[in-house]
Amino acid sequence: MASSTEPRSGLEHTWDLGEDNWNSGMDANLLRIGRFAFHVSVLDRDLTDPSLLTPAAGDCYIPAAASIGDWAGLDDDIVVYDGAAWVSATPRTGWLVYIEDESVLSIYKSSAWSAGIAI
Repeated sequence: MASSTEPRSGLEHTWDLGEDNWNSGMDANLLRIGRFAFHVSVLDRDLTDPSLLTPAAGDCYIPAAASIGDWAGLDDDIVVYDGAAWVSATPRTGWLVYIEDESVLSIYKSSAWSAGIAI
């Protein structure tokens, strides 16, 4: 039986004992949980060109509209630098992030991030 994907989290589950790819699938699950499930704090949400950054592993951003380079097509996603490349997740309604450079909490509402609540 092939694994299934849980629709809310995108995590794979229900491998049969000894099924091929369970190890890589579980590794991907654990990375996804580590990157996005505990809390999300992004450094900035109005940048468009990641080539101007010198990111450290774990740095997290929300690419602005019309982003280019490695962020092309990832507008409003959440991207995390893993030390070698950018990894992205498409937000779902209700995701909450802290935006460090603005000192606000922002909520994703169906197709856009809210302006934010100062804290």
